[in-house]
Amino acid sequence: MRHKEVQLITKQTMDFISKTISPGMKLTQVRKLCEDKMLELGADSFWYWDIGAFIFSGDETTKSMSGKEYKTSDRYIEENDIVTIDLSPQCNHIWGDFARTIIIEEGYVVDNINCIQKAEWKAGLLMEQRLHQELLDFVDERTTFEELFYHINTRIVSEDFINLDFLGNLGHSIEKRNEDRIYIEKGNQTRLGDIPYFTFEPHISRPDSAFGYKWENIYYFENGKLKML
Repeated sequence: MRHKEVQLITKQTMDFISKTISPGMKLTQVRKLCEDKMLELGADSFWYWDIGAFIFSGDETTKSMSGKEYKTSDRYIEENDIVTIDLSPQCNHIWGDFARTIIIEEGYVVDNINCIQKAEWKAGLLMEQRLHQELLDFVDERTTFEELFYHINTRIVSEDFINLDFLGNLGHSIEKRNEDRIYIEKGNQTRLGDIPYFTFEPHISRPDSAFGYKWENIYYFENGKLKML
């Protein structure tokens, strides 16, 4: 499989779970459904600490932690809930990486952000969309990981949000080994155009809010233009 094909596994799995998830399901059940689906679609394993799906709901959506520490909660999906799912399949050491925050209102997943009734949740996901557009507008092949780090974090603060990532970064390179990843962080002078693929995954919240939001895609340059994988 190529990178695009493995990333397609994540998108198809997210589409599947968005249509399957319902109130009363345990997060552990949601995780198993996601992981089984990725294997069914062609993944042979999961690259991030052998966890295929990181899942948080409710006030746990503000949590940010290493896979070494992660355990899926026994929480149940509620009638009105916010759920973040982060998928990490691989096939022949080629990674996929894709995350979305899903909103459930009155027992159903809200597919259109503009139709979300809870203003706080709607604002958080609209901000995620703006940050991904900011990425597309700001970078070119010469932009360094550090420049992107400062630019996006400045934008996050200016919009009255905070970066929840436990390391403070905003994404990483796509590699074949965990230890080879480099990050969108302070001090990284590598240019984005020198890396075949990288993730952009701001994890944000309002200050003092109980809820967090995450939206992750893999990006790459083609003929000098940034594209989503």
